Amino acid sequence: MTELNWNTVMQLSKKGNKTPDRRVEKKPEEWHKLLDEATFRVTRQHGTESPFSSPLCEAVNPGLYHCACCNELLFDAQTKFNSGTGWPSFTTPVKENVINYILDESHGMIRIETQCAVCDAHLGHVFPDVGGDTGLRYCINGLALIKESDEQ
Repeated sequence: MTELNWNTVMQLSKKGNKTPDRRVEKKPEEWHKLLDEATFRVTRQHGTESPFSSPLCEAVNPGLYHCACCNELLFDAQTKFNSGTGWPSFTTPVKENVINYILDESHGMIRIETQCAVCDAHLGHVFPDVGGDTGLRYCINGLALIKESDEQ
């Protein structure tokens, strides 16, 4: 994996993302049947959950975080940290090709939306951050994730 940093993320958002190992494509009505209302709103309609509303914000035990839509492995708890932002936060994904980076200029800001590269689910955003070893803060909606671990 090449070193992910803010410059790399910006380049990917402008020049194209890495190809995922697989693709999952469904029509909106198919996703709607598979997901609860809140997860559908966040992942398929680009919603945002309320800050500090997810129990995954405080989860600190080891585990793996998968996409709530297609079950693709996205993050490892070893890269999770408490950012104080109100959303589960990570410093890096498990693989470079599991996240797509989309330039988002809505709401009068410039930021980078993160999507699952496998199914295009809206996950959250990535920001430059002085903390952590990558200088990145992936703020991810808890509703977009399923945590796999021995101890939930």
